[in-house]
Amino acid sequence: MGELFDVTLNTDDVPLSRAELVAAMNDCDVLVPTVTDRIDADMIEQAGEHLRLIANFGAGTEHIALDAAAARKMIVTNTPGVFTDDTADIALAGIIGVPRRVREGVQLIRSGEWTGWTPTALLGSKLAGKVLGIVGMGRIGQAVAHRAQAFGLQIAYHNRKQLPEAIERMLSATYIEKLDDLLAAADIVTLHCPATKQTRGMIDARRIGLMKPGASLINTARGDLLDQDALVQALESGHLTGAGLDVYPQEPLVDERLIRHPNVMTLPHIGSATREGREESGVKVIANIRMWADGHRPPDQVLTGLN
Repeated sequence: MGELFDVTLNTDDVPLSRAELVAAMNDCDVLVPTVTDRIDADMIEQAGEHLRLIANFGAGTEHIALDAAAARKMIVTNTPGVFTDDTADIALAGIIGVPRRVREGVQLIRSGEWTGWTPTALLGSKLAGKVLGIVGMGRIGQAVAHRAQAFGLQIAYHNRKQLPEAIERMLSATYIEKLDDLLAAADIVTLHCPATKQTRGMIDARRIGLMKPGASLINTARGDLLDQDALVQALESGHLTGAGLDVYPQEPLVDERLIRHPNVMTLPHIGSATREGREESGVKVIANIRMWADGHRPPDQVLTGLN
């Protein structure tokens, strides 16, 4: 970017403050935010007249007030597809690790209290034959299903629209129209949908109550999708055997009750944390900016600037 444009960079991993972001938006033609940069309507209203493109680094755009950007005729782009495999891999870590109590095993070794193999130590659940319920069957959900087949899991999914029959056959996936029915049928539930007005808090106490006793819940999508208090209660009561979490509703804060639970894998939002994925996302950002600067439609346009 520095070779192509006149660039001001945030060169460390500390997010800009709201005031610093507003100042940047008053002084640039293009803003490149990440998922931690909350660009709300008031900030967009305060932006300078020269800001015409928000080229997001990442696929999700729920942290950007799209309606406000549209009202200011700004173009918004993202970088879809680049983190699909990376996020699916992290989801599989939870899908495998929670039923097999991997976190407990690691803690036992590190505590120095392991006394050796015994017939009943850390008994978990085998994966083969269990039902994996996938909520959201886009790119990442399908990548998870593809991987899960190799472990003998039965794939069931809920999505806004049913997938074409050919894709269902390829993934050996069964469509379940109602989310409640999917939750009741699955031994492991994994979330792969965006955070929207419709999906925020969708996995609440009532729906967690529908899940099988001893089931596990994996979330590598967005922390806002589930009611964290309801999840903790289900874990502490033993209704759920464990959880695998890479995202949280108030990051970087993580509920101490989740950290203390012996069978909750708490990861620090590393679903996209590969060198290859981050570089590819950067390449997409630059391609979007170059196409816009040359007067063409950016390839990954979310908002046209004409909405």
